[in-house]
Amino acid sequence: MFLPPGFGERSIMTKLGRMAYYVPQEEPWGAEGTSKAKLVFLHGLGGGSSAYEWSKVYPSFAADYQVLAPDLIGWGRSDHPARSYQAEDYITTITEFIEQTCSSPVTVIASALTAAFTIRVAINRPELFKSLILTTAAGLAEFGKDYRHSGPAQVARTLNIPFLGQLLYNTGVATSFGIRTYLEQRQFSHPDRIYPEIVEAYLQSAQQPNAEYAALSFARGDLCFDLSQYITQLTVPTAIIWGKASEFTGPEVGRRLAEMNPQTVRIFYHSDDVGFTPQLELPGVTAGLIRKFLPLLESQDSNNK
Repeated sequence: MFLPPGFGERSIMTKLGRMAYYVPQEEPWGAEGTSKAKLVFLHGLGGGSSAYEWSKVYPSFAADYQVLAPDLIGWGRSDHPARSYQAEDYITTITEFIEQTCSSPVTVIASALTAAFTIRVAINRPELFKSLILTTAAGLAEFGKDYRHSGPAQVARTLNIPFLGQLLYNTGVATSFGIRTYLEQRQFSHPDRIYPEIVEAYLQSAQQPNAEYAALSFARGDLCFDLSQYITQLTVPTAIIWGKASEFTGPEVGRRLAEMNPQTVRIFYHSDDVGFTPQLELPGVTAGLIRKFLPLLESQDSNNK
């Protein structure tokens, strides 16, 4: 398991099982359970995702904030129930995680499809949130471009045959070659920024028992939805960072979503120099943007009260 120095593992129980999360517990960050404001970092889904996705960013906030970075159910070191996952599963477990770990409104920093789930949580339970900072927040079914109709999703649907999906997942996805190919083709704008530790961390998550269930649910498009049907209901102050992403989530998608609710989505930042996961590709820049946006969103939030 790849954890930054001074961080350790904790867990909560959700309706779907044990959810692991990582917090600063020792030097150089100080003891767990301080009175610092909390920041929650939520990873995206696909290809062996886990809280590792944010591990090059969140240590830079540990001196000033109480950082929490969970592995979502079905990923990383959290439980992997054998089920067909749906969007509501993640909306529910994200809500449960915040309820159990945060006693006051919190800023959540989330990625990709998980960022879209987080928007729906914030619509349902705005009192849980102080602000949102999101990267490439899309439900993968916006503006007539629906991932569920794509070739990869159609192929993934053929893997519902018992044992076939697990076999192809284990031989084609949960391998060093499969992981690196996924990162090169789907997440990074510059493949030369992928180094062995990233591949190994994704591989460890992808090889957990029953990891294929969540991964194949994602690949089939079972978790997709049209975020444009929800974004206008969001009231929590939000900033969005958008890298040059996959064919389904280009920056024009993010800009259109932001323009649908300019009162709430106060900041939209687009970079051509990163792909789907700027937090891994250029972590220093991503941390700098988050640190810049945090006080801007907090001051705007206080002005509206």
